[in-house]
Amino acid sequence: FLSYKMATGEEAAAKRTPVTGFHDWVLADSSAEYPAEANRYHLYVSLACPFASRANFMLSFKGLEGVIGRSVVHYLRGEKGWEFAPGNYRTDADTVNGKQYLREIYEMCEPGYSGRITVPVLFDTKTKRIVNNESGDILRMLNSEFNAFCATDEQRAIDLYPVALRGVVDEWNTTIQGAVNVGVYNCGFAKTQEDYDKAVTKLFDVLDKLEDHLSRSRYIAGGNQLTESDVRLFLTLVRMDMLYAGLFKCNKRRVVDYPNLWAHTRDVYQLPGVESTVDRFHIEHHYQRVFTEINPYGIVAIGPQPLDFNSAHGRDTKFAA
Repeated sequence: FLSYKMATGEEAAAKRTPVTGFHDWVLADSSAEYPAEANRYHLYVSLACPFASRANFMLSFKGLEGVIGRSVVHYLRGEKGWEFAPGNYRTDADTVNGKQYLREIYEMCEPGYSGRITVPVLFDTKTKRIVNNESGDILRMLNSEFNAFCATDEQRAIDLYPVALRGVVDEWNTTIQGAVNVGVYNCGFAKTQEDYDKAVTKLFDVLDKLEDHLSRSRYIAGGNQLTESDVRLFLTLVRMDMLYAGLFKCNKRRVVDYPNLWAHTRDVYQLPGVESTVDRFHIEHHYQRVFTEINPYGIVAIGPQPLDFNSAHGRDTKFAA
């Protein structure tokens, strides 16, 4: 997850960009240091965090839940950081290492670790090492390196980073990451009017651009090919109206006011396995009860009612081949 230290200008953007410390790679190669194997790896995720949700999305969408374990941390991150608190709503125990806090796993893998404690974490139960804690890396590993273990042939065939579209996907990822994924935080945690105005203008300029683009294409990279760019955008937009519009002042327009962005959000939400990875309770309670610097009393707003992600989106017929 992101670090939310207050700062201004470019310094603020840098401080709220995820900085991760573990960058090894699982490969579909038996000779690799970390070969893809069933029942060897474990994911630690938060249902609140849009970055951790990249990994959780792919785990479910690719049908890998039976071969890669998962533990969901508590939605309230306290002074000791992310906690395993079984017995709370959709919150798990650490069944692999028996720890109470995610911090303890970092320190177990690297004694004296002083970096940030972030989710997601891809953990190797065989070597007892963190393989990777960068959401974009884990997304791509789950996309391609565990295909031998996907539950169905259809899930095995899914490729959200196809070779022919990688240049386009990379370009869109850069735009979406800076203006949207991180951009909402730059709005919410701005300390000056100038910083807020700059961030919110950039955010909605890109949303306007995407609204126009998605009027001509079902998915971002073109045609009917879902890619990781769609996933990265979705995980922010699905939180926008219920949370960012109010708490982060991203309220120039709602997502539901954009016909194509709203339909695209519902389109992705309704893909097999995705709905279970989006938890409104975790999202709303985490942000509004943890970030007291912008919500001092920790009051959880009621949010828009209803917010129907399962209503018909029509993009499958609109862009039928």
